[in-house]
Amino acid sequence: MTEKIDLTKEQALDLLRQMWEIRIFENTVYDLLGRNVIKGASHLYAGEEAVAVGAISVLRDDDLITSTHRGHGHCHARGAVLAKTEEARQEHLNKMMAELCGRATGYCRGRGGSMHIADVEKGNLGATGIVGGNIPVATGAGLAQKLLGTDRVVLCFFGDGAANTGNFHESLNLASLWDLPVVYIVENNLYGMSVPVEKATAKLDFADRACAYGIPGEVVDGMNVLAVREAVGRAVERARRGDGPSLIECQTYRWYGHSRSDPRVYRTKEEEAEWKSRDPIPNFAALLVEAGLATQEEVDALEAKAEEEIQKATEFALGSPTPPVEELELYVYAPFKWTAEDYARERELRERCRAGGPGTRQIDFQQAIQEALREEMQRDPRVFLMGEDIGVYGGAYGATKGLIHEFGPERVRDTPISEATIGGAAVGAAMCGLRPVAEIMYVDFTPLAMDQIANQGAKNRYMFGGKTIVPMVIRTEGGAGRSIAAHHSQSLEALWTHFPGIYVVMPSTPFDAKGLLKAAIRDDNPVMFIEHKMLYSVKGYVPEEDYIIPYGVADVKREGSDVTVVTYSRMVHRALEAAERLAAEGVSVEVIDLRTLKPLDMETVAQSVKKTGRVVGVSEAYKTGSFISELATRIQEELFDWLDAPVVRVCAADVPVPMSEPLEDAAIPNVNAIIAGIRQVLR
Repeated sequence: MTEKIDLTKEQALDLLRQMWEIRIFENTVYDLLGRNVIKGASHLYAGEEAVAVGAISVLRDDDLITSTHRGHGHCHARGAVLAKTEEARQEHLNKMMAELCGRATGYCRGRGGSMHIADVEKGNLGATGIVGGNIPVATGAGLAQKLLGTDRVVLCFFGDGAANTGNFHESLNLASLWDLPVVYIVENNLYGMSVPVEKATAKLDFADRACAYGIPGEVVDGMNVLAVREAVGRAVERARRGDGPSLIECQTYRWYGHSRSDPRVYRTKEEEAEWKSRDPIPNFAALLVEAGLATQEEVDALEAKAEEEIQKATEFALGSPTPPVEELELYVYAPFKWTAEDYARERELRERCRAGGPGTRQIDFQQAIQEALREEMQRDPRVFLMGEDIGVYGGAYGATKGLIHEFGPERVRDTPISEATIGGAAVGAAMCGLRPVAEIMYVDFTPLAMDQIANQGAKNRYMFGGKTIVPMVIRTEGGAGRSIAAHHSQSLEALWTHFPGIYVVMPSTPFDAKGLLKAAIRDDNPVMFIEHKMLYSVKGYVPEEDYIIPYGVADVKREGSDVTVVTYSRMVHRALEAAERLAAEGVSVEVIDLRTLKPLDMETVAQSVKKTGRVVGVSEAYKTGSFISELATRIQEELFDWLDAPVVRVCAADVPVPMSEPLEDAAIPNVNAIIAGIRQVLR
């Protein structure tokens, strides 16, 4: 019996055409890889065409997708649907092939290549080379639609290997809790890389896992474009109605190996032949002819047309220029918004607040954080908070206390203990137009979210050719002082300064905390905002008026002429105490508070070094690999001729932070240690 085709002839032929375009595109890429024309890794989608084409065919033009590193098929299906003319369709294929060839005319201007292909301007939020890395991002994109009040839906494509990651489970749990409009599509092609699914996965279908999260799960024949279209269509309509997420497992097969170099020794020829007998393209073509929707000549013409299109796309790509090396650093960060007036005004307010002049008031550090959050949420409805225990509890250190009563649980969202998905959801929400402030309770826990924050959030703008922004803030607490041992007391800022694309802010006073947090929320880049847990009760003056502190502006907290101490966060206060004690001995110490580690104000540091000739760097972080070590290297590279002595580092001991109070005190730089460092550089 002929399968029912509930499509017009035009619709049916376009599905077939898309599948042929993907297949021929992938076969061409395979050839170009073999000839070393395309460089690097490329994971081909041939064989799985029915999944992307069938699933994306049920979307509206304003819906969204996230993709993975076998993402050419998703990218093409999305772009083909949105291309309303033949010229636009050819341009779409041109940009795809150019991107894989690393050309400036590609979708990501040659910066993403095969694994990160995306057309973010058309709702494709990008492909990721990290298995499962896109699942939290899709979840955040779904959260954005809920908060924005749209009825847009997000499709999240990933493979069977990704369904075994923590991202998968954390994301489904969060999406179910919040009824997010996300359809999670597992493309089960039987192999993660080489290990067969039955050796990597508990003896259940992936769709069976959906019931654990209270959402529908369905297994569908991923070689049948109509079956995929029907199943995903139901899930999309469910999501659009506000009934929450679904999980669709599409059982499919990749024609090629994991990558071009994969010899497929883990598969038998018999297995491959059996799956190829189910090839979605000729089988669908035969179905159309049998049903009388098309003639054999018409379906053959589609294949010929696709061959012609891909040939043109290849010629376009190979004839396009590579990106100019002069633009290597372009698109890492969204441009600064701060003006010369902002900088001048901040300097004036800073001086006024040192002693508490007219128009200022005194508050503590905790209140400064809370006021910044409140004022920015009042100013901009796109700002929302999420994190563990930030709602009724008010955060581990009370910085969000009471905000849930003012803004409600929609904008002050308690999350499960899911650091990776908190980070990734912030990325997805930010890419969809919101300004999330996500709290990760301790900086010690941020490595749990490192993939999402560093590999997705920090890199997406660059990987996608500068065509997106990721305006998100990760608030976290660091440092020792409360005898809470090695997993709650570290200073890990050096980890975050290492990654391009993310700023790192570490304030030491209420004035700095409030102004820098407000600036972070307004900025278009990811920001790691680290608050020291021992500073929340520190008091200081802030202006009565609204203000921000632009990044990359260090503050000379105390002027001096004999030695420069460069530091940040809690160590600023200890450095100032050390300077005061040494002043009684006639030693003049200048104390610089960096305030932002990225961007770094080397100009202020240089002015001081040229004046004093001697530098002590102070940090609560471990000495090995600390940010102060990086700063010391830069000072010696850039300011060597002005140095009268080697840079001295005063840092924490290279031991896990101990619980015992005497041991903890010994591990962290105290005032005496800073004084000893200053005496050493003065010898």
